[in-house]
Amino acid sequence: MLDAAVRVFSRRGFHAASMDEIADDAGISKPMVYAYLGTKEELFVACLHREGTRLMEAIAEAVAPDLTPDGQLWSGLRAFFRFVGAHRDGWGVLYRQARAQQPFADNLAEMRERMVRVVGVMLAQALAAEGREIRDTDLEVMAYALVGASESLADWLADHPEADPDKTATRMMNVAWLGAAQLLRGDVWHPSGE
Repeated sequence: MLDAAVRVFSRRGFHAASMDEIADDAGISKPMVYAYLGTKEELFVACLHREGTRLMEAIAEAVAPDLTPDGQLWSGLRAFFRFVGAHRDGWGVLYRQARAQQPFADNLAEMRERMVRVVGVMLAQALAAEGREIRDTDLEVMAYALVGASESLADWLADHPEADPDKTATRMMNVAWLGAAQLLRGDVWHPSGE
């Protein structure tokens, strides 16, 4: 039932999706959908929680603590983009549908905050491994930038089924890690004349 709901919500959006269409897609009666999953709002929240949990679990399983900092980031990015490539409808519900609809946007914001914290910890560990410290605000900004850029690239991947998730992860890694490597060395860009 949740698979059918994710497909319908991704394709039609929360407001345009109907419980009849979800029941038809699942091959069950509409009363069964209500009996097992509740209202349309409750069903949408169940979809968000399942897809968000699956995404977070995929990343957590991939990021082994014994990996180098760049290995952790690479593994996390690859797991993230592989998830999006394999679950395009799930990504559509999470990223395209939920973020524009209250109260669902709050659920997505909570998940995003957890992701930013995880990325921030990984970046802090990379800095510590290099013997460097960074202000908490700068670390938080870097984590938000990486998560935001990854989300945008994942949205691109969702629209390009021919694209390889691993190549997409490599592209993001090149942007993120090459820039991070300079920051780890202490290189900082400044506007001309300042």
